Amino acid sequence: MTSWKQRFADIRAYEDYLAHTGIAIRKFFLNVSRKEHLLERLDRSDKHWKFNSQDVHEPEYCDDYMHAYEEMVRHTSTPESPWYVVPADKKWFTCLVAADAVVQALDSFGVGYPKVDAAKRKQMEQTRAILEVEDG
Repeated sequence: MTSWKQRFADIRAYEDYLAHTGIAIRKFFLNVSRKEHLLERLDRSDKHWKFNSQDVHEPEYCDDYMHAYEEMVRHTSTPESPWYVVPADKKWFTCLVAADAVVQALDSFGVGYPKVDAAKRKQMEQTRAILEVEDG
């Protein structure tokens, strides 16, 4: 088995273990366009340290990068630990997609408020009656 195939298998095994213990796993690949990525490094002083003039030549490797990303997503996405590939040039959209995925994951647990039995309801009614008498 090649090293990447073994790594993919290890990732799936670990994520399966986490899912079986009740942990919801959602993975996000935030796909920022090259232009947005480089312009941010040029425009924001807090990102200047990341700038490298060689980044302009990265498109030569774009096909290799895309192949690697596709392989990673294909081999490590499962129903229990899906990947979300999200266009990330617009932060509001990125946040919306991520928030929706988190809400869906929480909903999948099927957790609701505990049921109140008849005895508890009777106690609540008695408490309400006492409070209403106190109010006058």
